[in-house]
Amino acid sequence: MSYPSIDQLQKALAQEVFHYAQDKKKAAGRALGTLVEVITFYVLKSWNFHEHIAIERPLPEYSNEDITHNVEYSLHPSAPIANIEFPSDYLPLSVAKIVKALASHGITVKNHHRKTHQLLSSDCVLRNACTIADEDGSFLVATLTNMSKETISVTVNRLFSRPFAIAECKRVGVEEGTRKGPQTIEKAKQGAYVARTVSSLQKIRLPSDEIGDSKIGGVFAAADGKLICKEYDDFIQEIVNTDNPDLLRRFILTVGVVSNHGNWFTSDNHNKELKVLAQSYDWLLFLTDHGLAEFINDLILKPSKNNEPVRKAFLTSYKGKSGANQFTKIQMAYPADQVLQQYFASNAKKVESWFNVIAPRSKTLKLLRAELRGLAGKNWQEIHR
Repeated sequence: MSYPSIDQLQKALAQEVFHYAQDKKKAAGRALGTLVEVITFYVLKSWNFHEHIAIERPLPEYSNEDITHNVEYSLHPSAPIANIEFPSDYLPLSVAKIVKALASHGITVKNHHRKTHQLLSSDCVLRNACTIADEDGSFLVATLTNMSKETISVTVNRLFSRPFAIAECKRVGVEEGTRKGPQTIEKAKQGAYVARTVSSLQKIRLPSDEIGDSKIGGVFAAADGKLICKEYDDFIQEIVNTDNPDLLRRFILTVGVVSNHGNWFTSDNHNKELKVLAQSYDWLLFLTDHGLAEFINDLILKPSKNNEPVRKAFLTSYKGKSGANQFTKIQMAYPADQVLQQYFASNAKKVESWFNVIAPRSKTLKLLRAELRGLAGKNWQEIHR
């Protein structure tokens, strides 16, 4: 790693990129938060969940539909609707054009549910997880799958409104002269509250054993009102492996991604905030200083010629001008997107080494990927019947 810590890397970004900002280090810190979100998104894409992803959709609490929370990423049961091709010069590729093409495939999208996004703008900025329209109990999402000199290929999928998993990113920077960010515990509490309220499988703390260790129990309310209680990790494994519609219908696997040792300490040395998150999310991943620094060095500060489009998109987005952003989890310059997809696909082992699994203990990213794949492969049409 070229820099001894994320704090030093943040200072380098402040000087090299955010020199125009009134508070350069704070601006760099916000950009680091965006990078954590981008890394998480492209990990999910590299795991082949691109047709299941929605971004910042409101998610209701379990059995309390009046309260919803926007979550960064949610993974939904997905079914293909159509594969469409457009001429490569047919830009901007708007939702209206996609809807018109769907009509030629016999698929009608009602006007009052239609969105006004562009999947691909005239200057080739891609909208990730581009929602076309909301339906009753589902929504349509367009994904750009290929672009050549002649054609643009688009896949449209119908996603069930209720996800089977969510993923959220939490990072707080350290201000000059302070030991930790003032909002650290509040962000931890916010993430913990959402993680604990959206799924049908609820957590309770069980009594401590003779040596003072306590375990987490899982409580599930059956259709007849009977409460079922088991050890939480065992209960999750049962649900992931079952085809029982009652257990699966409202279950959501919750994944948290945290970063920055300055606030969260380390994966082996948990402070209060990290403990709060670790006992709230089903899976808590720690993006290490080394991993974040390696990503920044490889793709932004010292990219190879092939990786230069990522640096260009990043610098274009951070010039102190509004409306120029093309490097976020939602909007990404298409050339940068192609580089990022290739980078994560060809460096899978290296990317996996960037993460420490904090919870559940002694588990691996391979198991998380398998659990998500198992949930994605359920017969959701039958489950939600």
